[in-house]
Amino acid sequence: MKILVVYYSLYGHTWKMAESAAEGAREVEGAEVIVRRVAETLPPEVIQLMGAVDSQKAQNHIPVVTLEELGGADGVIFGTPTRFGNMCGQMRQFLDSTGQLWVKGSLVGKVGSVITSTATQHGGQEATILSFHITLLHQGMVIVGLPYTFQGQSRLDEITGGSPYGASTIAGTRGERLPSENELAAARFQGRHVAEITSKLAMR
Repeated sequence: MKILVVYYSLYGHTWKMAESAAEGAREVEGAEVIVRRVAETLPPEVIQLMGAVDSQKAQNHIPVVTLEELGGADGVIFGTPTRFGNMCGQMRQFLDSTGQLWVKGSLVGKVGSVITSTATQHGGQEATILSFHITLLHQGMVIVGLPYTFQGQSRLDEITGGSPYGASTIAGTRGERLPSENELAAARFQGRHVAEITSKLAMR
């Protein structure tokens, strides 16, 4: 059973959530989990102006995902920051290149799940995940979210990301806030949940 965690992260917030999701998936017996990133489309000078050089360098050891890896996975957890209530352009460009997988039905019946990050508490976390689901449905994937059995999404003692649609984190308007332990726990829970459901589907 292969679980692919594929993400884009400019400043590292979604990367940390993706790594936590991978940790959760690895807790399930028989799960082979790999983490991949989508290719950067911004030119180096823009990365420099946005103050993201260090974050990008820190992620350079993670290979860029290939279509073969996507098609060969039994379950996929996608991670994307929010851009105006939608996925980022880098993720959109990668998904727009999956036409050959769609033609072959390569992703039909496979598990798909989404995690995200936003700058603010109401910056489009749910909208991003739900709009992402449209692409997964067109590919015929089985959508898995974050059930309320993860009780951390019902907490009232702190501002936190997370909804039944998927785990999320709040980065701050300057990227100053790192994912909280509760948000990382949500991603781990979701990763484990995805792997468990993928395992059940693989046994059919």
